[in-house]
Amino acid sequence: MTPKSLLEQSLGFVIWLVITFSAAAVGSVATMNARDFYSQLVLPAWAPPGWVFGPVWTLLYAMMAVAAWLVWRVGGFRAARGALCLFLIQLAFNALWSWLFFAWNRGALAFLEIWLLWLLILATLLAFWRVRAAAAWLLVPYLLWVSFAAVLSHAIWQLNPSILG
Repeated sequence: MTPKSLLEQSLGFVIWLVITFSAAAVGSVATMNARDFYSQLVLPAWAPPGWVFGPVWTLLYAMMAVAAWLVWRVGGFRAARGALCLFLIQLAFNALWSWLFFAWNRGALAFLEIWLLWLLILATLLAFWRVRAAAAWLLVPYLLWVSFAAVLSHAIWQLNPSILG
């Protein structure tokens, strides 16, 4: 790599980190009172403690950013427009879920939205696979975690109909 291309690659990596963690920040605004809210909910016995979510999501967001960067590195945004647009759309839906569940207390909508998010993640993973397999593999833990989160979301919604009507 020439110094310029190394600089471009580094800048691209930082940009994908910023984009991905910006979505995380938008979602986290909705969870400002999540600790108190989560502690008031009736939870299934298999629900993880609230402190688990922050570290897990931080790792997943980092892996998502690396995955997008790996796809972008293949030929830029123009070469992987479809895959990267899917990535950006699923990021928006990722942030929306936090608002639906924590800020707006809309359990049914949050449950429906998380399954749409799941489909978008799967579509993104498949699109990334066509560009760079390593990028797709980096999204597998994210897909698995959102699968778990969808089941947990449904269980919490069902156990708390007066709060998450």
